[in-house]
Amino acid sequence: MMADALALLCAFLLVAGSAFALTAAIGINRFPDLFTRMHAASKAGTVGSSLLLLAAGLYSWDFAVFLRALAGIAFLILTAPVAAHLLARAAKGSGYRISTLSVRATHRDNKK
Repeated sequence: MMADALALLCAFLLVAGSAFALTAAIGINRFPDLFTRMHAASKAGTVGSSLLLLAAGLYSWDFAVFLRALAGIAFLILTAPVAAHLLARAAKGSGYRISTLSVRATHRDNKK
């Protein structure tokens, strides 16, 4: 009974992690500029990878493997936002402009 519950939990985590990873991949392909693509890759990709690692760690029934999966999740959570921030800063510093499709018109712009 406990093994069935664990298998169902792991299946749910695998499906959810795969859905987040698919969402990140679609966002990378569909978004118009570097900044929005980077946002999709860092946010949805981190959540998807974390859920997949958690499923693998739980399904292994080994505490050492589970701790390694948790360490991998912690590493992803700590490094992905920092890497995305540094890439965005480098792109902005090199003159990369945001797409007009990404910019919402402000009240000041509508007066022109």
